[in-house]
Amino acid sequence: MGKTNAGKTNTGRFFEDYSIGQVIEHAVPRTVGEGERALYHALYPARHALYSSDMFAADSGLEGSPIDDLAAFHVVFGKTVPDISLNAVANLGYAEGKWLKPVYPGDTLRSVSEVIGLKQNSNGKTGVVWVRTRGLNQMEEVVLEYVRWVMVRKNDLDAPAPETIVPELQSVIPAADLAIPEGLDFSKYDFTLAGEPHRWGDYEVGEQINHVDGVTIEEAEHMLATRLWQNTAKVHFDATFRPDGQRLIYGGHIISMARALSFNGLANAQMIVGLNGGAHANPCFSGLTVKAWSEVLEKAETSAPGVGAVRLRLVATSGGDAFTLKGDDGKYLPHVLLDLDYWALMPL
Repeated sequence: MGKTNAGKTNTGRFFEDYSIGQVIEHAVPRTVGEGERALYHALYPARHALYSSDMFAADSGLEGSPIDDLAAFHVVFGKTVPDISLNAVANLGYAEGKWLKPVYPGDTLRSVSEVIGLKQNSNGKTGVVWVRTRGLNQMEEVVLEYVRWVMVRKNDLDAPAPETIVPELQSVIPAADLAIPEGLDFSKYDFTLAGEPHRWGDYEVGEQINHVDGVTIEEAEHMLATRLWQNTAKVHFDATFRPDGQRLIYGGHIISMARALSFNGLANAQMIVGLNGGAHANPCFSGLTVKAWSEVLEKAETSAPGVGAVRLRLVATSGGDAFTLKGDDGKYLPHVLLDLDYWALMPL
């Protein structure tokens, strides 16, 4: 009988395998096309006009309809999983996310990550790894970048703890630092075709919007989505990997679901250009019904004609008192699935 697994398979990196400044070139570039758009719109109730119509996008100054911002994010994110989070316990948060260029059908995306922070947990069994990931297109242009931090298992519990380095990250990306796509022009924006009449000036800081609609999460759909993004994390596929015997829903699936649900009330928040922060507050499993609401946190004008920026808090819940997020102990209540802070572009 031959040798088993003679060093050919990938068991993923463990906490002790990371070092500050380490640069990881992630495998398998992905050429995206109209198929990604069709599947994205089949998986989520996504119908923002800029991502649905070449004509609407052209009338807004773009060369055509881009791939949905979050679809591009998922492709870039998925490349990183075998190297960053294959042995992760949890994806803990995001910061400093910037969409720098639209991604169009035919573009080829690849991902590169740099380790910028490490901290071993007090139990000595896990540690937190911070990485800055960049998604590049076929012209080596950075189309998006973000920081995320994950809790990763140790394989060798006797491996010495690294020096603790926790990176200083911006809590909010200044509006002036947002990248506005070249040529974007909302001065002739068609509100009828977009689906709602509400423009930038109609929203007030502090306003909360209940998006009303809900979607019950299906096992098959989340697995199709996770495979679509080539995300290989074991917790999303292997029901024996968790003690409760359940497959964990990919957090990005909840982000996209909540963003799509936000169309009802925010149909004109067209382009996501910044991710200030985010937390997957509680795990999600199939059978839960996801609903969403948003809060307007900040508004800013931009240099692009007819284009304003709006900073939004997007919350996904699975029941309970939707607008109550945390208990007296400051921890998220069990019904809160997602708490996301992002910038979007909207017609003035």
